[in-house]
Amino acid sequence: MKIAVHGASGYQGKLVLAELARRDIEMVLAGRDLARLEEAASVVGLPDAERRVAGTGDDEALVSAFRGCDGVINCAGPFTWSGEAVVRAAIAAGCHYVDTSGEQLYVKKVFDTFTTEAENAGVTVVPAATDGCVPVDLVAHILADRLEPVEEIITTHVIVGGGGMSRGSLRSLVETIDAVKAGGMTYDDGDWRSGMPARHTAIRLPGQSEATPVMAFPVPEVVTIPRHIRVRHVEGLTEAALGDRLNTPLTPEIIESLPEGPDEDSRRTQRFTYVLDATSADGRRARGIVQGPDTYGTTAVIAVESARRLIADPAKPGVLAPAQAYHPTAFLDFLIPHGIQWIIEDAPAT
Repeated sequence: MKIAVHGASGYQGKLVLAELARRDIEMVLAGRDLARLEEAASVVGLPDAERRVAGTGDDEALVSAFRGCDGVINCAGPFTWSGEAVVRAAIAAGCHYVDTSGEQLYVKKVFDTFTTEAENAGVTVVPAATDGCVPVDLVAHILADRLEPVEEIITTHVIVGGGGMSRGSLRSLVETIDAVKAGGMTYDDGDWRSGMPARHTAIRLPGQSEATPVMAFPVPEVVTIPRHIRVRHVEGLTEAALGDRLNTPLTPEIIESLPEGPDEDSRRTQRFTYVLDATSADGRRARGIVQGPDTYGTTAVIAVESARRLIADPAKPGVLAPAQAYHPTAFLDFLIPHGIQWIIEDAPAT
């Protein structure tokens, strides 16, 4: 098994390299700058790892960089303007593909653009193989099995601690800030719509007696969940306090002056809680909760395992949501030793 990591010299890319090395999976470091690839190999302790130089503006070089590999993990954001070239090259090279994007509009574009191309090539593409999208999408499928038919699924993301975002994540945020401030897309009555007001402005989170103010947010699972669940309404939320932080201007100079990403000690203090509130067509309700540490480290684990499973136990070709590509319970249980816990329970009273 050989996996190419595009964007290997970035913050998330190096964490993915370290996870591949921990699991003794052969890898190729790919990116546009050889010096940065050399530095990444040195930092991660991979002096003998193969390096292949290819930028997103050179399709032939990208295909060549991926040729001979079984899979590609794309960690190079912002994905909105660079991701499609990497997906296209991976398909042309005959590689299964996953990425670490959290950019909702990009994820939808991958489904809209590459489904037939991937099917014809016999490869599987799973965008947004991240700490948020994969476990939430899988838990949504389990909830749907319990409540079917499903009327509504609301997902809420809350992250505390961790020392802030990486420079790459901040660049992705700037690139998609209009969609973020607008709340992203909501799935409603068979289509994805932008600019819809959130139905829920407060959610009672686990362990809280009072409801927390929330705001609409462009989470990727709003795109993936309706791919495998018959549901009328899906929306994504996060804490309303994030809105104030989004008003702070971020220039390229400010981003470049910041640390590459949170250090290991900061990541160790971070905790995420993702809540799914599901309602059936006849009014029954249930809640799924996913909790864990270290969003960046967890994303590395999930991205590597996502690619490994596509290679070792192929899913059907095409662009798939996580729950279409992987057995939900098996994948979620794999994550438990990595500190990720998930439960299904009766929903709290509103």
